Amino acid sequence: MMASSPSPLLLGSSSSKTLLIHSHGISCDKIRGLFVRCSSLRPGVRASRTSVRGDEMNLVSRRDLIGLVLGVSTLILDSFDAKGAGLPPEEKPRLCDDACEKELENVPMVTTESGLQYKDIKVGQGPSPPVGFQVAANYVAMIPSGQIFDSSLEKGRPYIFRVGSGQVVKGLDEGILTMKTGGKRRLYIPGPLAFPKGLVSAPGRPRVAPNSPVIFDVSLEYIPGLEADEE
Repeated sequence: MMASSPSPLLLGSSSSKTLLIHSHGISCDKIRGLFVRCSSLRPGVRASRTSVRGDEMNLVSRRDLIGLVLGVSTLILDSFDAKGAGLPPEEKPRLCDDACEKELENVPMVTTESGLQYKDIKVGQGPSPPVGFQVAANYVAMIPSGQIFDSSLEKGRPYIFRVGSGQVVKGLDEGILTMKTGGKRRLYIPGPLAFPKGLVSAPGRPRVAPNSPVIFDVSLEYIPGLEADEE
């Protein structure tokens, strides 16, 4: 999220515009779009004031003055509303779309001894990664409400790490080890296997409370080195 400097609001022209000239010799000018200056046109008489009493108030229609004030107020409020509203939130890329979400409702849940749960969105056809091997995986990390707090898709490239060596959260490590290359899985990671210290919020990223459950959608793209050896 970027902050931008506000655009200046033009309230009026730099030159004065006469609102009314009365036969008594009084003229009222609009100055800078906001103030009214009334002055006598008679020779030798000087006057300048922002309010008029008695008959002089009739020289400038109250309706015109009220319209002027309301018009300026509306411009200001509309400008603030436009800046406050901003652009609609950007839809972030996901590994599981709406159709995938519906299909997952009928996929059986698998629970491991550690408390990790997962559902296979797609079962891969390649090898599973041995402990200590590097893997290239795409992931989308979410809090239980579905709000994304991290994603390799936004970075535009798979995340490469050494599986089973503690380089990622325990639940992701465990979940990747039993996947096959080309597979896609949703991991329901309990708090102890996720972020014990939590994650602070950031622009566009929700806070993850300490030891709170998280959800990872992960796809195992390839295993560098292992596939080359098999070929």
